[in-house]
Amino acid sequence: MIVRQYIRDFEKMGFGMFVHFGIYSLLSKGEWAKHILHISDDEYYPLYRQFNPKENWADELVKLARDTGCRYVTLTARHHDGFSLYDTTGLNDFDSVHGCGRDLVLEFVNACRKYDIVPFFYHTLLDWHEPSYRADFPKYLKYLRDSVEILCQNYGKIGGLWFDGMWDRPGDDWEEDLLYSIIRRHQPEAMIINNTGLSKRGKLGHIEIDSVTFERGKPSLINLENSPKYVASEMCEVLADHWGYAKEDLNYKSPAFIIREIAECRRNNANMLLNVGPMGDGSIRPIDREILGIIGEWVRIYDEAIRDVKPTGIEIKGKPEHFILKGNDCYYLFCPDLSMVSDPNVALYGEKEGYVDSFKFGERVKKVTWLDNDAELKFEQNGDYVTVYATPFEYGRNLVVRVAKIEVAQE
Repeated sequence: MIVRQYIRDFEKMGFGMFVHFGIYSLLSKGEWAKHILHISDDEYYPLYRQFNPKENWADELVKLARDTGCRYVTLTARHHDGFSLYDTTGLNDFDSVHGCGRDLVLEFVNACRKYDIVPFFYHTLLDWHEPSYRADFPKYLKYLRDSVEILCQNYGKIGGLWFDGMWDRPGDDWEEDLLYSIIRRHQPEAMIINNTGLSKRGKLGHIEIDSVTFERGKPSLINLENSPKYVASEMCEVLADHWGYAKEDLNYKSPAFIIREIAECRRNNANMLLNVGPMGDGSIRPIDREILGIIGEWVRIYDEAIRDVKPTGIEIKGKPEHFILKGNDCYYLFCPDLSMVSDPNVALYGEKEGYVDSFKFGERVKKVTWLDNDAELKFEQNGDYVTVYATPFEYGRNLVVRVAKIEVAQE
């Protein structure tokens, strides 16, 4: 099996931000507003002349991603409506340069360089605007490849390209060999990701695809038994119901829910790509900012446990929700929904005792400590089994998923 270092490096990042931003953001009704709400071309497409994000939109966005604990950001350089946030250099006039007179992808990439964030580009495969998509598919595919080549050539080294929409024409030949060869020629170490959609989560695809996707669905360990190369995996999640900004979407997930998902992603060797949809001027909705801030607090505490780690398959007796990941020279014990010390009249689940985790372990344990306060945990090791006494959170603290570092003797 071929194992490429850039794929390993992608896995080590662990947590990224997805950004759906385009002219649909002006409507505040989600990224599929034109299609699902049957907005006419005459009403929708002229919006590109009104789309003029505030000057520091990219700086604020990427700084927020960094503060949330994300190591990479995937921006919708072009979504299904066909509008490009980059200079299409003559392919058409339906881009930000012909709208607001700015290359918004360039502004985004510059912000990524400033904050040491790896830039990724989302690029649609289907296209509601380009006539050749329906009228002359081979011609459209050439237009698509020319568009992708611009992104590969004009913005320096990028982390990868994230495609979406092949599911719209499942029976057609998308000429993937030609498309991916362009990327490999200009960006040999760029991740190539092609979203399989809601119906085919985690499915392996073309040989050049470097990561499978899980869209809004619990990830699982992928089976690479018959794969000629090592492939990563990534789950994308949205804070509410829409990827693009939707003012009246109040169906938000809790920060605790997202924290559990991040942990579950790492348990299954998947990255978490968490979406935010900026408003029309590029500002982030206050509730999005606050939720991301809470998630960022958790990531800062447990950063080392979610980066360069691997699943172990170690089974913990009686606690299937608990799991262990392996770091470079240690292990991490994840304890979701640990109890909190409290009075029974104050908290429904308040108790003075924690959990007892017992598992088969082939190395000698030296020390076990909580990462959030460096407190040592009592443990026992008898033969091949280790028992860890996972103490509850002290009153005044509940971090949703608590992680302990297991240090082992180095032979």
